[in-house]
Amino acid sequence: MLAPRPDKARTSRAVRLFKNGRSQALRIPKEFELPGNQATIRREGDRLIVEPLKRTNRLAMLFNSWKPLKGTFPEAADPPIKAEEVL
Repeated sequence: MLAPRPDKARTSRAVRLFKNGRSQALRIPKEFELPGNQATIRREGDRLIVEPLKRTNRLAMLFNSWKPLKGTFPEAADPPIKAEEVL
């Protein structure tokens, strides 16, 4: 039989709740540490579910969701502006 992995050894642990200003807080024990520095929290009945924030490149997702434009663009009537040296 394989020994449990250290990061999977415990599935629950009692922790103390405390007040931090007007918010209730708890310290997350090392074995439950989440990656990154942000998380999402949601309530499911009496449970609070805390998950690491999944970072997504929303701008890339937006661009990838766009469909190509049909047709062609008309030629511009004005010639391009020449670059000038700035001192």
